[in-house]
Amino acid sequence: MRFLRCRREAVPPSTGWRVAVVGAGPAGLGAAGWLRCRGHEVVVYDAAPEPGGMVLYGIPVTRIPKEPLRRGVRELAEAGVRFVLRTRVGSPGGRGLEVLEPAGSVSLEGLIREFDAVLIATGTWRTRRMGVEGEDLPWVYPAMEWLVTLHMAMYGYKPPDSVPPLEGRVLVVGGGLTAADAVMVPLTYERFKGRVREVVLSYRRTRELAPMGAREVDSLVKRGARFWGLTQPVEFREEGGRRVVRFLRMRLAEADSSGRPRPVPVEGSEFEEEFDYVLKAVGVEPTPPIEPGCCGIEVNPDGTIKTDENYMTTRPGVFAAGDVRHGPSLIGPALKSGLDAAARIHEYLASKS
Repeated sequence: MRFLRCRREAVPPSTGWRVAVVGAGPAGLGAAGWLRCRGHEVVVYDAAPEPGGMVLYGIPVTRIPKEPLRRGVRELAEAGVRFVLRTRVGSPGGRGLEVLEPAGSVSLEGLIREFDAVLIATGTWRTRRMGVEGEDLPWVYPAMEWLVTLHMAMYGYKPPDSVPPLEGRVLVVGGGLTAADAVMVPLTYERFKGRVREVVLSYRRTRELAPMGAREVDSLVKRGARFWGLTQPVEFREEGGRRVVRFLRMRLAEADSSGRPRPVPVEGSEFEEEFDYVLKAVGVEPTPPIEPGCCGIEVNPDGTIKTDENYMTTRPGVFAAGDVRHGPSLIGPALKSGLDAAARIHEYLASKS
């Protein structure tokens, strides 16, 4: 997985322009490699102890090998990209990446003043809330945070006992890629063999309408998962020492704003099941390193950062790319967004010459 867009020996002499990239996922790394190949000095800040973003910490090793990613990062460093890790960038009260436990912090406003341009590429690291009773019980986990904690422990960045336990009968709620990963891990990782008895995937639409795709659902079922389509948990509770999940069966009605048939409850369809643990994977939220209105940077109602067609935010010289700009996506679109933003940053710097 290459991020440098030229040979290391072909990096031109320094232009004197300095760019800060906030976030070391695909968008940030891609932008850093593009800008370095134009001779700009690039410093990448990230809250994690190792670059790679969600590709490294969120996606199972059984799905994407990590060594090609690490080789791409090493190539960036050898080409002169500097990494400042375990460092949170943001304003007080900003939507930080708490699960990464950064050791220090720097002010976003300080970076804006210090560098000639800043690119924000902090992704989507927080699981959306379901808004149902009992979702904060200690055995109901946000899936993204659980996956990140697990992989940080696997790589030696967190103690093994920091990973919330998972065993017995496990329910995964959702139909997107995070839900697919939350099912894949307990089915394929050695540490869960003999501990996890069953994994059930509950999704409120049908497998054909799941964002992960029907083929992915079928693949998970072949690995041993059970798929419960047209079901939705509406309550988690403890009762007489049991962990109970209350469900509603759903039916599909007219299309909603997503263009897909809208799931609506079937009257009198409630049923209950016992599970030992639950992983909520009902979507992720953008995690911009700012509070709304901070630093002159506007945030859209959905939490993404507002930009123009040139990827520039409402603060001149500050750009945004990747999932924090356009919402959750695959690696390819995030990387392309970073490359496109880098080209606009280059044009912006050239206009200041």
